[in-house]
Amino acid sequence: MYRILQSYLTNRYFRTKYREAYSSLRQILAGILQGSVLGPFLYLIYTANLPTLANSTTATFADDTTILTVHEDPTMAAHRLQMRLNKIHSCLKTWRMKANEVKSVQVTFTLNQICPPVKLNNDHLPQADEVKYLGIHLDQRLTWRKHITTKRKQLDLKLWNLYWIIGRKSQLSLENKLLVYKVILKPVWTYGIQLWGTASNSNVEILERFHSKVLCIITDAPWYVPNTIIKRDL
Repeated sequence: MYRILQSYLTNRYFRTKYREAYSSLRQILAGILQGSVLGPFLYLIYTANLPTLANSTTATFADDTTILTVHEDPTMAAHRLQMRLNKIHSCLKTWRMKANEVKSVQVTFTLNQICPPVKLNNDHLPQADEVKYLGIHLDQRLTWRKHITTKRKQLDLKLWNLYWIIGRKSQLSLENKLLVYKVILKPVWTYGIQLWGTASNSNVEILERFHSKVLCIITDAPWYVPNTIIKRDL
């Protein structure tokens, strides 16, 4: 196993092309092949000893890392977060890695006071009202309004591109129209529903209206047929 990994990581070279000119070969001294099968697995092994603290939560997915601290006092919450970031910075420095503070953001999920700013790599992290993590938009008050409206825009665009095949004039069978909807459109708005499903009815209805609209188009139902009847029959 050692020799397999050694052959995978060593004797790698790269060169740069500019128009018709090529640079000379240079050896790759660190890192792995992008897009490789072993890459994410080796990265997880390399970062498995990321330091943790009892009063914080760490969520990782590949190279995306989120640190969460909770406290009634915003200053204490920020202090705990800063201690956690300091430990991470020290660990990454030891293993010759560097977190990208430009792509990092600090969000306070609260109805009251905002936490004081924290630093990463000696630079203040930008504070924002919402952040996108793993395809889910988390707003400061966790109303899910931003996430739902974003998904609605994506759905409208996808519906426009698919209208020729699932629209009212399409000769495709009803069964296959529903299959297209369930495979392509439905996963867009059901993703993360375990979280945003707690949103208020006024926000959830934004996606409900799209759901009813698509089903009316698929079935070519006249305007006077209630949406509840269409959903029941399908």
